Amino acid sequence: DSFDILGDGVKELLVGRDDGMIEIYNFESADDPVLRHDYALSESIASIQGGCVGKDGYDEILAATYSGWLTGLTTEPVHREGGSGEELKLSQEMQSKISSLRNELEHLQMKVLQEREKYQQSSQSSTAVSSVPAFSVNDKFTLNKDDASYSLILEVQTSIDNVLVQSDVPIDLLDVDKNSAVVSFSSCDSE
Repeated sequence: DSFDILGDGVKELLVGRDDGMIEIYNFESADDPVLRHDYALSESIASIQGGCVGKDGYDEILAATYSGWLTGLTTEPVHREGGSGEELKLSQEMQSKISSLRNELEHLQMKVLQEREKYQQSSQSSTAVSSVPAFSVNDKFTLNKDDASYSLILEVQTSIDNVLVQSDVPIDLLDVDKNSAVVSFSSCDSE
């Protein structure tokens, strides 16, 4: 998307990448765009848009991720400084917002508990049928020309517990910054 997120009168280029990076490019000169800000998410970005969503006067970037999460980045200051010796007082609007969010969180926690109980009861029933849910998998296997390696990217709309890679030829697994996986190797029986 293109949007004036920096408020300088010139639209910036907002880029959402498959690797989860959000980047803001500024066109300071007529030559090449300059990276001004970036932010990393844990999953690929399906859509990105700039605009004013949450509070008047503060522009935001909204990004939709592969699994359906909406993430917002705002220009509203997060921290406010008080004068020396002053106590930080929350505005009535902020207090009601916090109270509303707490109530919503409690409601969601109660709903999760009720659904868990329903599931437990239905799974104990003699007529219960178990099935494996079908998930769409977003997968990519691409060649990185810089270091002659392949990147395997797997995304599912639920957590991934294990990924098994089996190969008939020896392979080296390289660690990357965004990888939180624990790698274990085991030799395969040639037969």
